[in-house]
Amino acid sequence: MTNKKLLIVTSIIMVLGIALVACTGALPAQTAAPGQQQSATTGGGITVVGQGTAYGEPDTATVIVGVDTFAPTVTEATTQNQATIDNIMAALEAQGIAKEDIQTTNYSLFAEQIYGDKGPEGIAGYRVSNQVNVKIRDISKVGDILGAATEAGANAVYGVNFSVADPAALEAEARALAIADAQKRAESLAELGNVTLGEIRLISEVVGQPVMPLGLGGGVAMEAAVASPSISPGQLSYQVQVQVTYNIP
Repeated sequence: MTNKKLLIVTSIIMVLGIALVACTGALPAQTAAPGQQQSATTGGGITVVGQGTAYGEPDTATVIVGVDTFAPTVTEATTQNQATIDNIMAALEAQGIAKEDIQTTNYSLFAEQIYGDKGPEGIAGYRVSNQVNVKIRDISKVGDILGAATEAGANAVYGVNFSVADPAALEAEARALAIADAQKRAESLAELGNVTLGEIRLISEVVGQPVMPLGLGGGVAMEAAVASPSISPGQLSYQVQVQVTYNIP
């Protein structure tokens, strides 16, 4: 073959090769994206939120008791306050409250100003506030303990809160009720949608805080010792919400 004919044949082969590559590159990819494959295999779903509530008797109470004192000097105010708080601590211990269940939550000392037409004119005296948080593990004694504290000199009570020392059983009951509620809701939706309810695909849980049934207000001050108050603990409720997703085959 002559050099001229060889050059022509080689040129034709190169042109055909370029055309073939161009045609191949223009073809779209046939492999679907991973997300598309997952959607195709998992199918649809039904997502519902179920709620369960369990009720139980409280077995623990906490209360903040305190004493406010006012005196012309810092020394007098702090001395009087400390003497009274010592009496309160002794009364609490006499009622069976352990030392580790008594914790100081606030201590403050400030001067009270005398104000006239032109502003501050001097210091009237000094006020000291001392408050302790008391955990009561026998709620049948809440009234007696408050009475003993006020007789010992407490002139402020900042609320009674009830709780359950071990809420695991109530939470488990509320959780089971929430799952049952979610199942009923999903079955109802599936029936309305004329579809078959499949297996559970996903579950998530939100545990609610217990509802406190009773309190003596945000800050109830007592100017004098009072008789043992009547305290009603009522019931506590624990709420659990679950979000459940079911497959639709």
